[in-house]
Amino acid sequence: MGTSLDAGSIIDAVPKQLLVAGAWVDAEASATFPVEDPATGDVLCEVADASPTDGRRALDAAVAAAPGWAGHAPRERGEILRRAYQLLIDRREDLAVLMTLEMGKPLAESRTEITYAAEFFRWFAEEAVRIDGGYAVAPNGQGRFLVMRQPVGPCLLITPWNFPMAMGTRKIGPAVAAGCTMVVKPAGQTPLSMLALAAVMAEAGLPDGVLNLLTTSSSGAVIEPLIRDGRARKLSFTGSTQVGRVLLEQCADQVLRTSMELGGNAPFIVFDDADLDAAVEGALLAKMRNIGEACTAANRFYVQAGVVDAFANALAERMGALKIGPGVDDGVEVGPLIDASARDKVAGLVDDAVKRGATVLTGGAPLDGPGHFYPPTVLHGVPGEARMRDEEIFGPVAPVSSFDTEDEVVDVANDTEYGLVAYLFTRDLSRAIRVAERLEVGMVGLNQGIVSNPAAPFGGVKHSGLGREGGRYGIDEFLETKYVALELR
Repeated sequence: MGTSLDAGSIIDAVPKQLLVAGAWVDAEASATFPVEDPATGDVLCEVADASPTDGRRALDAAVAAAPGWAGHAPRERGEILRRAYQLLIDRREDLAVLMTLEMGKPLAESRTEITYAAEFFRWFAEEAVRIDGGYAVAPNGQGRFLVMRQPVGPCLLITPWNFPMAMGTRKIGPAVAAGCTMVVKPAGQTPLSMLALAAVMAEAGLPDGVLNLLTTSSSGAVIEPLIRDGRARKLSFTGSTQVGRVLLEQCADQVLRTSMELGGNAPFIVFDDADLDAAVEGALLAKMRNIGEACTAANRFYVQAGVVDAFANALAERMGALKIGPGVDDGVEVGPLIDASARDKVAGLVDDAVKRGATVLTGGAPLDGPGHFYPPTVLHGVPGEARMRDEEIFGPVAPVSSFDTEDEVVDVANDTEYGLVAYLFTRDLSRAIRVAERLEVGMVGLNQGIVSNPAAPFGGVKHSGLGREGGRYGIDEFLETKYVALELR
């Protein structure tokens, strides 16, 4: 393990307390909870376990800092983000090791995520000075319309475990640029990356109280009172659709503005005119990025009948050759899943598909030994009634089925409550446009297996969420529009 000698010092350097009003403080009664390495099951460290009382303290700090932060010059807010961007780039190696230890993804992917995460800060540093408004003459000529864009107010930001740094910067970046204060709660499985990020923001010059951080093993008990408090005016959540529904119900009482990036069930469609080599490469990216633990991961592979066997066999060959092991080991391409329940869920979905008639081309069973490892798996001939056709797999499993016609595959691709992303491979431009327009999703990867980009709007439709993150649309989620009527006398 090339980085093992540094791992202990990297973990030791990360704050383990709560960040409230600019100070690192213990949780109530000095409560803590463990953070585990999913590759071994070993405890990496203990971090502060916030209580509802700690949550109130954090919200108090965000509310108190809100007026002053909203009045900061946009250029100054942008410069803070720019400095934070550079700090992330400068410390990419240590931050990548930290992420791999707590989340499990291969070190090469962690490095890529740190760069991706930093880009959100660079993008929104530039957007901070581009918040516009409007001025217009009333239609009757007697008055004027003045339109202002102002910070929405204190925000609650909840981030997931699968991209523990990038999902933080994707929310914190626009909040800082817009002039909003925030209370951030990272996932309990991966709090270290967010703790490190909060320390970077403080070092970059973010004023006390603008970003307050709660780590907790009792998310619902801590967050629900903050939602119902009434002083927070925005909730941004990335996570499961099931939890998102609960949060939306809680937000309704205070008519809290919400952004939701929820689950996915992405179809990956390959027509028989596609470049098959490119389709297989795209499938590897869409399926195996982040060990398949991504809402954007390809979940259902539909390949036209004339090329389905060739595609499935080529994909199985590539996936079966990937190196499995702890993410910090040299050359590892597939790390462990986040925990035992995640591994058991994947195993159950595969077993269900096989019992219903699917053929295993590679993988197909959990690995023995320590850690939560499941091998890259390709299933051929997965029937429509298999559970994995309706449930997010969140693991390195590619279920392949065939189709005959364009109408058929569009219908089956849209036959889900989710609508985050779809992948489409064809060399027919007219077909590409037709199918992209008909797919009920927020994003389409056309002849490519990755859609995420800080400069583009990320989000879904149906039960995959509300609002957009990233691009010039991302800052809109943190701004209110105020109209001032002027009468000329």
